[in-house]
Amino acid sequence: MNVLDIRRQFPILDQEVNGNPLVYLDSSATSQKPIQVIETVERYYKEINSNVHRGVHTLGTRATDAYEGAREKVRKFINAKSTQEVIFTRGTTTSLNTVAASYADANLNAGDEIVITYMEHHSNIIPWQQVAKRTGAVLKYIPLQEDGTISLEDVKATVTPNTRIVSVMQVSNVLGVINPVKEIAKIAHENGAIMVVDGAQSAPHMKIDVQDLDCDFLAFSGHKMCAPTGIGVLYGKKHLLEKMEPIEFGGEMIDFVHLQESTWKELPWKFEAGTPIIAGAIGLGAAIDFLNEIGLDNIAEHEHKLAAYALEKMSSVPGMTIYGPLDAAKRAGLVTFNISDVHPHDVATVLDAEGIAVRAGHHCAQPLMKWLRASATARASFYLYNTEDDIDKLVEGLVKTKEYFSDVF
Repeated sequence: MNVLDIRRQFPILDQEVNGNPLVYLDSSATSQKPIQVIETVERYYKEINSNVHRGVHTLGTRATDAYEGAREKVRKFINAKSTQEVIFTRGTTTSLNTVAASYADANLNAGDEIVITYMEHHSNIIPWQQVAKRTGAVLKYIPLQEDGTISLEDVKATVTPNTRIVSVMQVSNVLGVINPVKEIAKIAHENGAIMVVDGAQSAPHMKIDVQDLDCDFLAFSGHKMCAPTGIGVLYGKKHLLEKMEPIEFGGEMIDFVHLQESTWKELPWKFEAGTPIIAGAIGLGAAIDFLNEIGLDNIAEHEHKLAAYALEKMSSVPGMTIYGPLDAAKRAGLVTFNISDVHPHDVATVLDAEGIAVRAGHHCAQPLMKWLRASATARASFYLYNTEDDIDKLVEGLVKTKEYFSDVF
């Protein structure tokens, strides 16, 4: 894996920000896009722009073939049994809300349990809160270990025969923790519950095999894995999706419409009302081709090395607090941190002046911030185009930040 060759395929990285070469360390929020994906989306609009599944003309056929071809690429990417199990959505948030509004509302009753963790993104908390309000179900949280990891013993203690849904992120967008979702799924199934996996932070960075994980649903977004914004995926086991009702209604998802009632198309189209996100799906297919060419195992190995290097170098900065496990083998390619006496927004502002882009805030994980006893944190997240030199520049910027605020105060 030649990182310098990979970087050349990302046009946005070849620029200066505030007079300095751009160092992009915010891929957990959204990744940058390679030229192959940009050109694929451009080609769609220039050469085959048409609606899908409707017209019999040439452009309509080409667009439909490209759109459904992208679905097959997703199927292979996550090793789903059938394209009927692959639903295109706007992203992880929409996918999780679909499971909550369609599956959970129909299957939960008062006293049933939904189990999640303190580290979840708001997109994997709020939909379940709303389900609990509507159905009378109980929302429970698996406790975290001191380093932010999950103990399977705690999972076993929290999940009970009354549990109907367990929903856990595979990789934390704050702690970088890689959760044992396969083992959690086994515990969920032993208690008669289904397993929902938030794959927003895992799908871009590691191989996912939904059959091996035995998850019932998986949600992820394209924009974090080199694809356009506004496109995502909901995977669901076919027998569950077939029993679920759509939550959006209109064109494209219908079979027959009568005056007083209607019937739905078969999977996956009954969940894709209206004109779908055609260009986004085709762009996602191109992104999958790009990632497969490099190799997900190579990407994961590269990011683990960057995480280990970053943990070592950043630990030397005076006043540094790093959240999550300090063992790089237990985390993905991101480091969330704070510097004593410096607000994370100030850290991000000073770094930006050096051309370094990091994230600062609560990262859509306020319950986890409360658990960490931090109102906000800064986060540097890495991807296949980052290098150790990027981390060196980050550390230099952090030292400057600490020195600047020490002089000020």
